[in-house]
Amino acid sequence: MPKQPDLTPQLPSGDATAVVERRRQRVRPPKLYQVLLLNDDFTPMEFVVQVLQEFFNKDRESATQIMLKIHLEGRGLCGVFSRDIAQTKVDQVLQAAAQQGHPLQCVSEPIE
Repeated sequence: MPKQPDLTPQLPSGDATAVVERRRQRVRPPKLYQVLLLNDDFTPMEFVVQVLQEFFNKDRESATQIMLKIHLEGRGLCGVFSRDIAQTKVDQVLQAAAQQGHPLQCVSEPIE
């Protein structure tokens, strides 16, 4: 069996001492994305409430309040997530709406 090379760092010979300084890297937290439902005149309000409960874990009262905000203001915040989770939520909502034949739109936007 061949001898494995010695990978330990070697100090220069003599009285010299080497100091290795570790630099701290600043790691930024991941960018967050808000998931929004957009109002339309065709998707039933009850379906919107159901979506908020099923995909965003909202209780009935919170889901109803968000649905009313969507209805009155044109859009409503469902939650804030990392990019991948936000995109998954958008895809789930759009798929559920399409399966039920509703034109409900869901988007994610980065939070600045």
